[in-house]
Amino acid sequence: MIQIFILTVRNAAVASIADCQHVFTMVNTFLTDKGKKPLFDVRLAGITDEVKYNGGLFKVTPDVRLADIQAADLIVIPALTGDMSTAVMLNTPYSLWAAEQYKEGVEIACLSSGVFLLAFSGLLQGRQCTTHWNYANELKYYHPSIDVADERMITDQHGLYSCGGGNAYWNLLLHLVEKYAGREIAIYAAKYFVIDLDKSIQSPFIVFHGLKDHHDDNIKDVQLYIEKHYKNKLTVDELAKHFNMSRRSFERRFKKATRNTVAEYIQRVKIEGAKKQLEIGRKSIQEVMLNVGYTDTQTFRDVFRRNTGMTPVEYKNKYSRKMLG
Repeated sequence: MIQIFILTVRNAAVASIADCQHVFTMVNTFLTDKGKKPLFDVRLAGITDEVKYNGGLFKVTPDVRLADIQAADLIVIPALTGDMSTAVMLNTPYSLWAAEQYKEGVEIACLSSGVFLLAFSGLLQGRQCTTHWNYANELKYYHPSIDVADERMITDQHGLYSCGGGNAYWNLLLHLVEKYAGREIAIYAAKYFVIDLDKSIQSPFIVFHGLKDHHDDNIKDVQLYIEKHYKNKLTVDELAKHFNMSRRSFERRFKKATRNTVAEYIQRVKIEGAKKQLEIGRKSIQEVMLNVGYTDTQTFRDVFRRNTGMTPVEYKNKYSRKMLG
């Protein structure tokens, strides 16, 4: 059987622990209903006899201590809540243990913000991962060597798995079910849990908040200026001149502080403004395009799709208040 251990880390989102255990247990049920043998041995693993969550409202009792685990095939790190730096420090023993297990050939799946524990271990250096879009900037800032693909719903690289925010961990769990149990069972599980099996991006759900947890006050001023004047035509040269910096120095400092080039930042702020206007639903796409500083329809469409994974029409149809009725 495939040995799966779900870590009962502190500051975890309890639902991500329960849902993970439920998915693999139910797959065993699906298999036995088809006359097949159960595939997964799923256990909760921890370093204490009991873990309290949500101010003691929930209590989880691990099935096994980390030190007593003899063999594992897959380790699951649940989503974390609250301040990520605090959560990582509280769970350092889990992070280090998981890293050692990976070196022995064990695969690791991180649910949403749980990827911060894997990042802390150093295993993700030079590799790609994703996480909840709200934590992506923080992950990029503290771990610049990691390729944070925050538009992706899931990543799968060399036995290391990660997923986006919110309910995206369902997609990763089904991805793992498909890998271990096959496409047929994964499709049945997707139907049972009413989950879109092949959803690949979380771009439509991302709300862009420029990274401002840095110490370059001049660049913070530039960010605020862009966010206030994004409807105007903004160029790198004009911004550099306005803030009394050479273009080379300006671009270098901006990229270092925000993890975006100046052009990327302007583009993302404009598209975020366009998204908000499309959600209200009162203006035509042409009006929105002009209002955020674009004059070419094809360029606007291409940039919008690149940032959201959807065309302006598709986005408006999905999120407009009129459509929600």
